[in-house]
Amino acid sequence: MSAEEKFRSGFVAIIGKPNVGKSTIMNKMIGQDISIVTPKAQTTRHKIRGIANGENYQLIFTDTPGILKPVYKLHERMMQFVESAFADTDVVLYVIEAGEKKIDDETILKLKSAKQPIVVAINKIDTSDHTKLEEKVTLLKEKLNPVAFLPISATENFGLNVLLKQLVNLLPESPPYFEKDALTDRNERFFATEIIREQILLSFKQEIPYSVEIAIEEFKDTKNLITIRADIYAARESQKAIILGNKGESIKKIGTQSRLKIEKMTGKKVFLELTVKIRENWRDDDVQLNRFGYGK
Repeated sequence: MSAEEKFRSGFVAIIGKPNVGKSTIMNKMIGQDISIVTPKAQTTRHKIRGIANGENYQLIFTDTPGILKPVYKLHERMMQFVESAFADTDVVLYVIEAGEKKIDDETILKLKSAKQPIVVAINKIDTSDHTKLEEKVTLLKEKLNPVAFLPISATENFGLNVLLKQLVNLLPESPPYFEKDALTDRNERFFATEIIREQILLSFKQEIPYSVEIAIEEFKDTKNLITIRADIYAARESQKAIILGNKGESIKKIGTQSRLKIEKMTGKKVFLELTVKIRENWRDDDVQLNRFGYGK
């Protein structure tokens, strides 16, 4: 870093509809799979921070749940995470899909009220032609006043360096908020929960992944072994039966895949025990939502 070059540090809130690639962008930027990524909408339920460190900057990304109209209290809590990310950030990164047919008016209203500079990242540009891309830019210019429009493809690593430079230039001059080797402000226990939920999202279709939550009852970290006992909560007995599978085959597969990924994350051997329990209507139960980490 040259003598003239000031260190910049700050927060970037990643906002957008479900499944537009917000988590993939953050993971690519920090070079680590912090947020879980699946093809299903509503994969991200929590507000998760990932930290990108450079010679002259520290970018603290906040990955947020996709903006949606709440059906359950769970969704209301998720949208509160989005609102808090708006309030506690230096830059707003608004992510849309190049192939989106309609710009979400509710999201636009939220963005219009933002006092921070807005950067629009048009993701998955390989799914749209140039004419449609220009139409989206024109429409968003009319509705918003962003400082930049950047076409990217997060999965193909296209345009991410340009996006990174743009975001860094918008950060205030400031010392780093976190240690230079930090990647996130979340602990391994939280990510173990997310990994188990990710495997359920990947293993089942339709309602099952959305009616399930994970609670870790024990997380014991010793020198050579991490012992984890986790409960998978389903909303109905029929869902429990599906998660367990014939002769326990489904739960065994979830456990194996989760254990391998947790071992990769921690660099240690893992003993993982999973139990399936029933909590009816947990998505509308304030006590259960607080227990699962969706505190107001």
